Amino acid sequence: MADTQRNPTDTSGTLDEALERIHLSGPERDGWLSNHAPMAVEALVRHGHARVAHRWLDTYRPKLEDMPGSVAPVTARNWQEALGDIRRVADWTAFFERETADRPWRTLLAEWWPRLLPGIAAGATHGVIRVGHAVRTLLEGEETAPRVRELAHALAYWAARHQPLPALERLIPAPDAAAALDRVPLIADQDGGIRSRFEQLTGFPDWPGRSPAGPQAARAATEELVRAATHRYATHGHAAPIMLVHAATAPNAVLRTLPALPGTLWAPSLHAAWAASAAVTSAYGPREAQPVTEPLTTAQAAQAAPATQHPQAAKHPQEVFERAAAHGDDHTIKFTDTALDVGDAAALVAAGRAIELNTPAW
Repeated sequence: MADTQRNPTDTSGTLDEALERIHLSGPERDGWLSNHAPMAVEALVRHGHARVAHRWLDTYRPKLEDMPGSVAPVTARNWQEALGDIRRVADWTAFFERETADRPWRTLLAEWWPRLLPGIAAGATHGVIRVGHAVRTLLEGEETAPRVRELAHALAYWAARHQPLPALERLIPAPDAAAALDRVPLIADQDGGIRSRFEQLTGFPDWPGRSPAGPQAARAATEELVRAATHRYATHGHAAPIMLVHAATAPNAVLRTLPALPGTLWAPSLHAAWAASAAVTSAYGPREAQPVTEPLTTAQAAQAAPATQHPQAAKHPQEVFERAAAHGDDHTIKFTDTALDVGDAAALVAAGRAIELNTPAW
């Protein structure tokens, strides 16, 4: 997949400052909506938009809520009883802050990843997505205290919202990830919240079929899934422009985390990534695709109207991300970040489609 990073180390310190501000808040707002600030800010800084990060956070901060109060400490002995209990999110956060202070973060991640992976649907997949952003920052830059603390907060949110999917039947195998997504059966009643939708899931196409022949094969298959889900958004994202971005961003969070994990965990991670992507597709996908017109070139768009009216016009990856940053919507920023990871023309068109479909933040 493409590497389009511009400033992964963030020598300005903007990311650390932003994370310290974010950590004053809880991981959700309005009862169940995820706090997207750490993920969006990380993407903005990584792609060279550190100057925008604090302004974006100033706009987003009033939406956030304080961290809930503690119920009872989570410990190494009682953690299972607190798994999936959002009332214990402050307890989980304190637990992982202690753990990351006492142990190397990679060791902790390797221990908790397989425990949390069965609940990858947690928080509409935002638990794993937040972990993926945190891990990428630690892998690519300095392991500062705010960045390690962000991993603690991300793991805590995943644990508190832990949500296993129902038992699923393996349906007819699909030859590749794109075909598998095409064959995902849609739930009968696409109404209500994500939990009620996921309860209707019954089975997914058997993909990638046989277990991958080693970690690198598992990684390649995960890359294929991220690419297919990103491309698919261009023609299918119209059904639920916000929710369907997670069909791509959730498996991409898994992909970003693989280098920090032992190779033995890569194949299980692939299977969980497929389950998450397929679940979102089934719960929110449209009955019919919507063809995408051939994107204009930048020059054509400039002649026709202001570029902001033609979000699909940009062909250069950083130009696409600049449009996403100017758009300001958190899901659009995160999806465009994933599209740049994929890096091909179809992914950039999909990012343009997200910019077109979602409501600007300002």
